[in-house]
Amino acid sequence: MKAQREKAEDFRSLHHGRRILILPNGWDVPSARVFEEAGFPAVATSSAGMMVSLGYPDGEVIDRQEMVSAVRRIAKVLAVPLSADVVAGFGETPKEVATTVRSVVEAGAVGINIEDFVHATKVLYPVEKQVEKLKAIKELGVSMKIPLVINARTDALRYAPGDQESKLKEAMRRGLAYRDAGADCVYPMGLTDAASISIFVKALNFPVNVMVRRGLPPTRELERLGVARLSFGPASSYAAMGLLKRAAREVLEKGTYESLVEGAITFDELNSLAVPKA
Repeated sequence: MKAQREKAEDFRSLHHGRRILILPNGWDVPSARVFEEAGFPAVATSSAGMMVSLGYPDGEVIDRQEMVSAVRRIAKVLAVPLSADVVAGFGETPKEVATTVRSVVEAGAVGINIEDFVHATKVLYPVEKQVEKLKAIKELGVSMKIPLVINARTDALRYAPGDQESKLKEAMRRGLAYRDAGADCVYPMGLTDAASISIFVKALNFPVNVMVRRGLPPTRELERLGVARLSFGPASSYAAMGLLKRAAREVLEKGTYESLVEGAITFDELNSLAVPKA
């Protein structure tokens, strides 16, 4: 496997390529390995998918070390770069957040996704406070000599006051502040329509991440709009759980098993997902 620094450099370069970076989000070892086997150049964790798979709701209810342990198990089997979703950083101060990020980097991650709102209250952090956290993370990457890739998420489109135009302006204000604080990519959660994506990308003139959601333009259109990164988010978990629900209904209501066997992997393939790619 490549050294962690090399993985970080590779991951950073993927945000500046000619093609959009399509980043799938896994929630455990086999889901992450499925994406690696499919040919994706990097993998990220999904906070919602991972937390729920461990028996917690999305957010920071989970113990930080349990989250870090899950990241470590995934990183250990991947040859491609791994980015870890650290929610809002599991801490109120820049120092506490940097401690969390240090833990996931030591666990093998080379990128992080960090949010700017409190899950319990759905209130946005003051932009100045979030900027200080981002600066602390940037300094941490320098001190660890790992070119850590910071994906700075803003939920202004969801939780900022005002109408949609006001929310978009606040998202751009925060995105510019996060860019200038040292982020490598800005992620305006909830941005799906082509017109707003175009406005946001042009305003930042910087790598922008959007997430798979209903109504999102296809990847070719996103490339035309200048989007640098498309993440699955929890969509892969939703799809997997949706398949299980359909399969359960089919067996109970029809007595047939097509949903369970059609397109399924084999026992040997499942076992192989627990070890690094050969």
